[in-house]
Amino acid sequence: MAVAATKIHRSDHPSPKPAPARLRSVRGGALGAPGVVDPFQRDPAIVARLRQVIEGVNRYFGTEVRGWSHVPKRSPFLIVGNHSGGAETHYLWFVLGNWIQKRGAAAPLYSLGYDLLFTYPIVGPLLRKLGVVPANRANAVRAFALGAPVLVFPGGDHEVFRPWSQRNRIDFGGHMGFIELAIRSRVPVVPMTIHGAHESTLTLTRGRWLARLLGMDRLHVQVFPLIWSIPFGLTPAFVPSVQLPSKVTVTFGRPLDWSRFRVRQAHDPRVLRGCYDEITEGMQATLDAVARERPFPVLTRLNELGRGQASRAARPVPHHTRGRPRLLKKERHDHRWTLAS
Repeated sequence: MAVAATKIHRSDHPSPKPAPARLRSVRGGALGAPGVVDPFQRDPAIVARLRQVIEGVNRYFGTEVRGWSHVPKRSPFLIVGNHSGGAETHYLWFVLGNWIQKRGAAAPLYSLGYDLLFTYPIVGPLLRKLGVVPANRANAVRAFALGAPVLVFPGGDHEVFRPWSQRNRIDFGGHMGFIELAIRSRVPVVPMTIHGAHESTLTLTRGRWLARLLGMDRLHVQVFPLIWSIPFGLTPAFVPSVQLPSKVTVTFGRPLDWSRFRVRQAHDPRVLRGCYDEITEGMQATLDAVARERPFPVLTRLNELGRGQASRAARPVPHHTRGRPRLLKKERHDHRWTLAS
């Protein structure tokens, strides 16, 4: 399942055009009002039930997590990540896999996502059960009040659909709402840099002019990207495609403490710019370092898979079976045919 996060929408910056009624009900209003759905429906049982799916996605990409010791043990806090992978982005699985392993499925974690995703009949309810809520300041503040960490990708659709040639670039598009949120909420900010995910899909263009032409700005979607997909070739990014097995490296940095700023400074342009440069420059340095270490993540992952297959194929035959006829049997767990012992 693909999940895309987006920037925090400022309540004082309305959409260029009125949003459809169904989307307005998703973005919220007073709870209990007609048509308004409470977005906070995270279900630890559902999260635990999907653990094997989450682990399967991480095995496919060979996800490696670094710097987990930097993630605070006490909540709330704000995790800020770079957004990669196009429409088939798997950022939630990259984070949830390690979160479940280290903290457990019952430990709350909320992520901010596109309003549009919650209008889909099956996808929307499932995302809510996993702890994804529409991206706005009110939902983030409510999650903090519950004592939970929040995951946000300020770059939104601008960054997740950046061209493949910019795959190793941190590009939040100048969005600073998350900085104001952190300063006003007095929470630490944990940078999370993801490398390799943007290699799995070949994005050609953001297609901003197509988005305007199709009126998609009403849905808070500013892009209509085009990709070179497998197996269809040139298609819109929203057409399902096969993703390449690219080695994904997730690096958590040291928490940033912006509590030195007063609440009234949350709107100060100089403070916002300083914090923006601090986190983006730090994440860019991390991304550059991993890119130098792993310049070809698809080849890195294919080599890993090849070594794994070779290692399994080279397992020695037990001595007591030598010289005897050996039958083939199918192993229950990995569905491979091997010599019976």
